[in-house]
Amino acid sequence: MKNKFSISWRKSIQKRKQRKYRFNAPIHIKKKFLSVNMAKILRKKYGFRNITLRKGDKVMVMRGKFRKHVGEVIRINVKRTRVFVEGVENIRKDGTKIFYPLQPSNLQLTELNLGDKLRKKIIERKTKNVEKAS
Repeated sequence: MKNKFSISWRKSIQKRKQRKYRFNAPIHIKKKFLSVNMAKILRKKYGFRNITLRKGDKVMVMRGKFRKHVGEVIRINVKRTRVFVEGVENIRKDGTKIFYPLQPSNLQLTELNLGDKLRKKIIERKTKNVEKAS
């Protein structure tokens, strides 16, 4: 199998090809994999289901040992498709704490960080698209 990323690839039933697509995707496409499900209150308010995560957003962990933990997004690793949340930490044997990497699919957005002009533009564009569709 080639190691290169294919632009023409659409879909496959095979898990190995799905994993290969996600692993070899360029960063501008991997950013789209960081979209997170929104809470019901936010869905009603804005009119859409998901949005790409940004630093400063508040999220709730839905799966794993940190389930139901609410915290702010501290760091996002786009290359590895991982999110680091405040308070979600592992304690090493020597006592140091490190942030535990979470997958975006296991998170739910509870509060948006609207301090950015770009973020506001994205939300406006998405709400306009929802209004046009209905």
